[in-house]
Amino acid sequence: MTGRPVEGVAGKVLPVARSEERLLVPALMFIALVVAAVASLGTPLITSVATSFHVSLGSAQWTLTVALLSGAVATPVLGRLGAGPRRRATILATLAVVVAGSALTVLPLPFAWLLAGRAAQGTGLGLTALMMGVARDHLPEERSAAVIALISVVSIIGAGVGYPLAALLAELGGVRAAYGLGLVVTAAALLTAWRSMPEAPEGRSAHVDVAGAVVLAAALVLVLFLAGERSLWSRHLAVAAALAVLAVTLLCVWAVIELRSTTPLVDVRAVRRPAVAGANLAMFVGGIGMYLLLTLITRYAQTPHGAGYGFGLTTFVAGLVLIPFSVLGFVAGKLTPRVRTRIADPLLLAGSAVVVGGGFALFAAARSDLAELFAAMGVLGFGVGGFSAAMPGVILAVTPKSETSSAMSFNYVVRSVGYSLGSAVGGLILAAGTGPGHLFPDDSAYTTAALVGIGAMAITTLTSLALARRRSSETDP
Repeated sequence: MTGRPVEGVAGKVLPVARSEERLLVPALMFIALVVAAVASLGTPLITSVATSFHVSLGSAQWTLTVALLSGAVATPVLGRLGAGPRRRATILATLAVVVAGSALTVLPLPFAWLLAGRAAQGTGLGLTALMMGVARDHLPEERSAAVIALISVVSIIGAGVGYPLAALLAELGGVRAAYGLGLVVTAAALLTAWRSMPEAPEGRSAHVDVAGAVVLAAALVLVLFLAGERSLWSRHLAVAAALAVLAVTLLCVWAVIELRSTTPLVDVRAVRRPAVAGANLAMFVGGIGMYLLLTLITRYAQTPHGAGYGFGLTTFVAGLVLIPFSVLGFVAGKLTPRVRTRIADPLLLAGSAVVVGGGFALFAAARSDLAELFAAMGVLGFGVGGFSAAMPGVILAVTPKSETSSAMSFNYVVRSVGYSLGSAVGGLILAAGTGPGHLFPDDSAYTTAALVGIGAMAITTLTSLALARRRSSETDP
């Protein structure tokens, strides 16, 4: 299925036929869901991996961290490649890498090979922005906006889908069976992409800024390493601080490289636009808050009763707590395109941030009953779903069609870093609230973390409102 160029106009294509559109939309959703779910498979399997491979929990944690890291590094590179004429080939090649990585996680190989497989699976996270580029190029404008919003939501709720399924398979057949789920669904995604992905419009070109990619990769490695290695901050603060300074320096060097490059990996000049800069700031701070609450609720649910709080849920049952997150996140994603006709996207961001803040408040005030955790997770899902659905509209309103993948890729890198820092912030607060000789933190540490999350969502709300005021002043005569 290939988009045909409009005669005499380079770079434009006719939308796909209606019958092909019906196949394309579910294909885009399915691929975005699969890559998100597969990348999240490491979350419920950390304890099982540590037991099966006889490694520490810290080492097993890297089965999740390495996937997030490779995804953050691959996302801007794939976004740039997806802006060129070989987008279809890029999608198929990336999915082939994900399938190969999934095979490595299933085969009876040493732990190092499992990490390599997880890194390969993580590269699939970079495909979400490419799915948005395909939708914007090959669907009617009014249809593409709704589809892009849903792709953004699906990329979030994929974790909620993968978590309970992986946990159940791990309990029934062990860690290899759980990773086998990833192999099956990624192979299905590759076949789906081969059957349904159209070629990119003609008249485009894409050159990868190799120097910028290397420097950005080094900076992201340091950022995510510092986010994942919480013990480094508590035991070797000076080393952690030095690495943080190095990471910031590398990011500054990368920005200079991008500004001077004729073919930048990310158009930093576009990021300087108030709308784009504000949206990415909201995504960064909001991402910290959203992932903080997600980790707080799941950890609280699995804390044994002996700690004086918690519910002692098994990995699988704790995964079921994520069902309200996924269901209400999808509901919010479906509602947002309709609401956008009456409310501007920045205001939707602000409203969604307030909803997430409400989830924090609910968790801080009421968590003695399991139903209250389900309610807090549902509120979080609805807020995250609305936020994710509105975010593309803020960025794409000032982004050319040809730069859709690149612009959204940068936003997803920002989101990945925000999520990682949210997880780290939660771990640091709970670690600080754990008394000497105690295995679990005091219950009050969860309240402290929730208050920090409320602060993060307040900043996100104010940033979004500032974006809304700016857009209103620009549109008023």
